[in-house]
Amino acid sequence: MDCAYSRIRITSLLIPFRPAFSSSHQALFPSTLKLSKFKRLVIRNACGFDENGSFNGFPITPNKLFMQEAIGAEYGEGFETFRQDGPLKVDVDFLNERLQEGFLKRIRYAMKPDEAYGLIFSWDVVVDTRALKLNAWNQLASEEGQEIPEDGDVQRLILNAGADQVLHKVLLWGKEESEMDRLKLRLTQLYYDNLLGVTEPMEGLLEWLDAVSTARIPCAVVSSLDRRQMVEALDRMGLLKYFQAIVSEEDGMESIAHRFLSAAVKLDRKPSKCVVFEDDPRAITAAHNCTMMAVALIGAHRAYDLDQADLAVANFNELSVINLRRLFANKGSTFMDRQKQIIEKAPPKRKLTIDTIF
Repeated sequence: MDCAYSRIRITSLLIPFRPAFSSSHQALFPSTLKLSKFKRLVIRNACGFDENGSFNGFPITPNKLFMQEAIGAEYGEGFETFRQDGPLKVDVDFLNERLQEGFLKRIRYAMKPDEAYGLIFSWDVVVDTRALKLNAWNQLASEEGQEIPEDGDVQRLILNAGADQVLHKVLLWGKEESEMDRLKLRLTQLYYDNLLGVTEPMEGLLEWLDAVSTARIPCAVVSSLDRRQMVEALDRMGLLKYFQAIVSEEDGMESIAHRFLSAAVKLDRKPSKCVVFEDDPRAITAAHNCTMMAVALIGAHRAYDLDQADLAVANFNELSVINLRRLFANKGSTFMDRQKQIIEKAPPKRKLTIDTIF
């Protein structure tokens, strides 16, 4: 395999190690504390957060969780990685070309075609993130002496918009920038606290993962959460063994499409052979920008908002492995590749002649 490509795969799998605890417990628990500072410390430590707003030593970035991320790959662009001779741009066409199956894999996939696919799951379809986010907003409102409107449209905006937009334009909690940062950090802390209590995945997901595992189809899960929290949550739900790859905040991806491409690299599958499971129309667009298939789960958005998906289902119980085969049944090896339109020349006109019989 090409040395440059192998270097990409290796660096994409490495996650920088961060110490779980600070070097001194005295920094976290000083001998003398003011009452207000002690109250904040009790609240944070109940969630696993330290005095600096970190979760067990891991820094929290609130904008990653409660923001509307860019779709990405609108023109097939990917992300950059670095090697000894300089930066290397990894885009959709590059991955579809470099991740071509070798001779032995082609033989194996001819006998077992299901193994050629790669499944990429968004964190939003693994756990009920809508309930987690809404509970976090309600808890924040209770702490601040505010109320969250029960109107369905308002709650939908709260769940789908970024925290800045919600605080300023939806809830109208217009305050100073430093106060907004404090609210967003507290919102993230509440989300992580609620995540600790999650023990059940989405309906039908466990059975679906068991079915694709039997078919030896590799799976990946992508999210903007930090890796440690994802691994612990998957382990509590009994799903960790089903995922061969995890794309988390530590991977440094800047858009939804970049996360999907990173997952394809980690699964060692061409993007055009991957299927994304999502519930967000913007993420479905990102999947198609990466030449991936998209399966939408109805619930977070209405069915007519997900009409661009290749397949839409109410839950994972409606899926079977045969659905994956049908997604690619009518697609050749050049599916979604850019093609030049062939303009055929008009055939020459026939000349009419008159035969004279003498």
